[in-house]
Amino acid sequence: MIDQQRVWDEEVAQSYDTPGEGMFADDVLGPTVATLAELAGGGPAVEFAIGTGRVAIPLREAGVPVSGIELSHAMIARLREKVGEGDIPVVQGDMATASAGEGFALAYLVFNTISNLLTQEEQVECFRNAARHLARGGRFVIELWVPQLRALAPGHAGTVEVSEPGYVLVDTIDTLTQRLTSHHFRFGPDLADGREARVGRSPHRYIWPSELDLMAQLAGFTRESRWANWRREEFTAESPSHVSVYRLPG
Repeated sequence: MIDQQRVWDEEVAQSYDTPGEGMFADDVLGPTVATLAELAGGGPAVEFAIGTGRVAIPLREAGVPVSGIELSHAMIARLREKVGEGDIPVVQGDMATASAGEGFALAYLVFNTISNLLTQEEQVECFRNAARHLARGGRFVIELWVPQLRALAPGHAGTVEVSEPGYVLVDTIDTLTQRLTSHHFRFGPDLADGREARVGRSPHRYIWPSELDLMAQLAGFTRESRWANWRREEFTAESPSHVSVYRLPG
């Protein structure tokens, strides 16, 4: 049993934000927020796995009322350093079962977070939980990577995804269970605690796009759109990720 509180602990929460860089860069957040605001259509939104508020805070600033669900106490504490409960209410709990209310126009999961649920059953329950949160005609939006199993060399069960000064990311893959573990190696003299290297691991269960569509059908959704990214570029066989929009009957 994976202890997700240990995976997403205080150390991770305090180092999670990278203002202006990476997934916090304006050219990443801008299209994300604009698309979500349009899909909300003037109604309220709920973010599953809201984290430190990377998307929720600018989405609220764009005029969309946002609530959230988050399992990690440390991530919620980091969010609370930036906004109060009255601005973005958050329920602590599992995104497959916890409830933040009903009648939302939009529910969304960004940056692969549905893969933090480690069984197919939990992932299906996440869709069903989204349906319980939504009003008729409401949308559920998921940003997710496409498994890159073609990158695996014969006889190998891992790939080096990032290699740059001070940081290496290695993903190991079990194709029988669709489990992927990301191993984050940070090293060098700049580590705040004086160590020469620090290793962090995060477990995931990857989902094929067609499998995701079937999960949606089981929860009563139909797929409305699929894009390669938040700029709504065409999704192709070479796309490394996708943004998929599902809708309940209206």
